[in-house]
Amino acid sequence: VQLQASGGGLVEAGGSLRLSCAASGRTIGSYVMGWFRQAPGKERGFVAAISKSGRSTKYADSVEGRFTISRDSAKNTVYLQMNSLKPEDTAQYYCAAAASPIMPITTTEYEYSFWGRGTQVTVSS
Repeated sequence: VQLQASGGGLVEAGGSLRLSCAASGRTIGSYVMGWFRQAPGKERGFVAAISKSGRSTKYADSVEGRFTISRDSAKNTVYLQMNSLKPEDTAQYYCAAAASPIMPITTTEYEYSFWGRGTQVTVSS
């Protein structure tokens, strides 16, 4: 599967953005889909994930209640709706796909085999 992330940009604190991850080659229903982010000088970390069925989601504590991950099977696309953005949300955001994770949903980076190019999100204070 090939993944293409888009939707990043510059936004003021308190604003919103919606990231998209368009998949091609295989349907997203075959994968657990996740979003990760990497800020300058920091390691890449988990943000959100959605199960193959779409019925389960998981979030990092830092974004719980502000971010929502969803999927549109018809468009073969996964979204990350980001509300109440903070300057500390500034990072390069990556979407990823896990074909056979141990659990139905995973936050573990090494279980994600397929990665898209990142999209930059910058939140100004």
